[in-house]
This record gives sequence, structure tokens and C-alpha cells, in this order.
Amino acid sequence: MTEKPSEDSQSLANDNLQKVVLIGIGNKYRNDDGIGLIVVQQIRKKYFSFITIKEESGEGAALMEAWQGFHDVMLVDAVSSGAKQGTIFKIDAHKDIIPVKFFHYSSHAFSVAEAIELARVMKTLPPRLLIYGIEGADFSAGTNISHAVQESAEQVVEQILKIVKAIGR
Repeated sequence: MTEKPSEDSQSLANDNLQKVVLIGIGNKYRNDDGIGLIVVQQIRKKYFSFITIKEESGEGAALMEAWQGFHDVMLVDAVSSGAKQGTIFKIDAHKDIIPVKFFHYSSHAFSVAEAIELARVMKTLPPRLLIYGIEGADFSAGTNISHAVQESAEQVVEQILKIVKAIGR
């Protein structure tokens, strides 16, 4: 007769899975560029045992390392595409090419877009990779987030929480 695994052993097995990583990207000292960090800090206030939250500068090689070993990856960063301030972009890396121009004002030497495209070519993209970009306006030195960018960040937090809760079921 085989024993049914206890709830404790099932819980331990689930805790060892690296299901979800949420990576906030940005520089908190470049005004709107810090919005990715703010989004993940808001989500960190909620507790999900199966989600890992990381903050990164956006340097491509470090990003590729940060998402390694995770099934579901979500990145949040400020973008600069010329769209209206606060515009939210949701990009599925398996379906869409990431426009390099989004990160035009970025100080990253090897950017988010380049990291994703390199991982695509190397066939090392995680099974699910979503990018949330929030159109910023002010990337100068400072620690102020524009009102429109902050409002959009609240919407992105809600969207990510819905996804995370669905994954956790």
C-alpha cells in the first residue's frame, strides 16, 4: 500500500519550485526611471510564497542571470518611446520583438531589449516572459515620479497581482 504524501511534504515540494520572478528595473535617482522599482516594492508588500521579487538596474547580462531557472518572468521598467506619458505597454517576449527605442534614455550598457533578443537567439528565454513598460517623461536626476507615471504604475500593480494570483492557484 502506498502512502499519500502529507500536506507538509507537498508544501515543501511546491516551495522548492521556482515558479515566478518579478523583476523591477530602474534607477531611483533618475525620476521616472525608478518606476519599475516602485511597482515591485508595492507588490512585495503582499505576500506570495511562490514569487521571487528582484530589483535590477537593467544591465542585460544581470537580467539574464536574474530570470534563469524561473518559469514565469515579469519585468517592469520605464520606457521612452515618444508615446503619451503614462502609457502602459504589455509585451509578450515570445510573441513580440522588443523595440530597442523603448530604452533609448536608459543608462544600461546592454539593455533589456538586447538581453531578451540575445536570450531568444540562444534559446534561453524562460517559458513565459512578460514586459510591462510605463512611458516616462522625466529621466533627469532626481527622485520624483510624474503623476501620470505613478497612476499607471498602480494599474500595472493590479494587472500583475491578477496574474500572480492566477498562477498561484
